[in-house]
Amino acid sequence: MPRARIAALVLATTAVASLAACSAETVPADDAAPSTAESAAAGTAATTEYPLTLDNCGTEVTFEAAPQRVVTIKSSTAETLLALGLGDRVVGSAFLDGPVPEWLADDVEGTAVAEPFSDEVPGTEAVLELEPDLVYAGWESNVAADGAGDRETLSSLGVNSYVAPAACKDPAYMPNPLTFDEVFAEITEVGRIFDVNGAADELVAEQQAVLDGVTPDDRGLSALWYSSGSDIPYVGAGIGAPQMILDAVGLDNVAGDVEDTWTSLSWEEIVDADPDVVVLVDATWNSAEDKIARLEENPATSELSAVREERYLVVPFPATEAGVRNADAAADLADQLAELDLDE
Repeated sequence: MPRARIAALVLATTAVASLAACSAETVPADDAAPSTAESAAAGTAATTEYPLTLDNCGTEVTFEAAPQRVVTIKSSTAETLLALGLGDRVVGSAFLDGPVPEWLADDVEGTAVAEPFSDEVPGTEAVLELEPDLVYAGWESNVAADGAGDRETLSSLGVNSYVAPAACKDPAYMPNPLTFDEVFAEITEVGRIFDVNGAADELVAEQQAVLDGVTPDDRGLSALWYSSGSDIPYVGAGIGAPQMILDAVGLDNVAGDVEDTWTSLSWEEIVDADPDVVVLVDATWNSAEDKIARLEENPATSELSAVREERYLVVPFPATEAGVRNADAAADLADQLAELDLDE
């Protein structure tokens, strides 16, 4: 694939205009949840009854009313609220992974997401200055004593916290493996928290349609999901969003037997696997172009089939974590894969 094509892909992946998702309500890990089809077929959306108590990653959270002042941490949480038409509820947004996708460009204008108050995980004092009634975190580590504040302390100050369920670390709650049903369950649950159940159902249906339009490749191709790292590469492993997206596209993950979301993999292991394609995560701090240069300059990896033939696929970093971009990412990667010349 010519360098000009890679550059075009990097630009394209930051402006994907489609939607994606499917749903099931997030409840305690052992409880059953309605399927996406059942939710979409409900016809009329239910009205949330408060107080609403949820088991979120093992922490009981009670909402007396729909949150009005929200601090979001990570792109995935900010974009979920924007996609649900709740951008006006965000009083502060922090630790964003990149610009919002094109289909949310209008929704972000004039909101706090457009001007993050912190490029990193914010401290407790900075969060409390915004007087939120909810901290919506993409990672559990975001709501810790050395971050926005631990959940118990925030609760004692009248601030609820909600962690993206896909990011739960307790084995009883962590998805293993992550599926689109579980990712999209968050949309339904957030819709319930904010009493915008109709908007959540509509978003779920739109994203499910995108996912349904993805035809998995049937050639038995293998892929390396290269996220970051130089001396020791950090790659998508077997139970997280990268694996979920690769499954949807029909690619066999060379690190798929590692029971983790991401993992370190030696260059020697990658050379032995010799993947047919390399998925390059494009981040502002570690671009797809930087990764290509690293692969081509390394004497060992320069001999990989995918590197010699420039078989690269590009995905923007914010789309690599569970959220409203995942089905778009699958659709876009499938399109890129279809355009690759894989003839030997």
